[in-house]
Amino acid sequence: MLNAHGTRQAMLASADGRYTDPWHPFTDTTDCLRRVLQRIGFEVTVAPVDEAMQHLQDIDLLVVNAGDPWRHDAPPATGVSAASISGIESALRGGIGVLAMHTSLSSLRDYPAWAPATGRIWLPGISMHPPISETQLSWSKHPLAGTETLSVFDERYAYLQAIGDSEIVAEHEHDGVQHPLVWVREHLGSRIAVDLLGHDTRSYESESHLALIERLANWVTR
Repeated sequence: MLNAHGTRQAMLASADGRYTDPWHPFTDTTDCLRRVLQRIGFEVTVAPVDEAMQHLQDIDLLVVNAGDPWRHDAPPATGVSAASISGIESALRGGIGVLAMHTSLSSLRDYPAWAPATGRIWLPGISMHPPISETQLSWSKHPLAGTETLSVFDERYAYLQAIGDSEIVAEHEHDGVQHPLVWVREHLGSRIAVDLLGHDTRSYESESHLALIERLANWVTR
């Protein structure tokens, strides 16, 4: 929804508490995301994950940058309020745009609506990634695919569990298999984009990755 100055509204749900982990600098990557969204005209609110889900009214874009709340060395799950769960469900039915970044497919495990919306899920013990490195990804023929080389220093997730159909935008090869890293889909009344890049700030030093994020954010908000 445009504010009085004609600005699109983005809610950036950022890791805190049990959504953090020792491997991902979420505070830094959230700041990178905030700046790239502001660069294309969004007014950005940053909030902890469960709080953000209660404040999605009049929000055009929900961006999730958070880790696995059920990881083995985390404190026991404390549960999520009914207001948070109903908040995202209502927003999805209302047509909110969603951009899920990197570890977000292993996050929001207490939210029944999340995995069906994103279209894939990280399975502990099955999903994996090779060592982080500089890599070039392969574009599909999707209209959101770029013409530039997508080169980035990042992790490359593999062997995710698919839930429903998705349109692949970019992928990588591991062990002779092509694995999707960026895809889009429509679910309920919403457009969803998933970008599995974004491990740390080095990912956001890639201009080709920043340009991709901009296209995805614009696409999900129509």
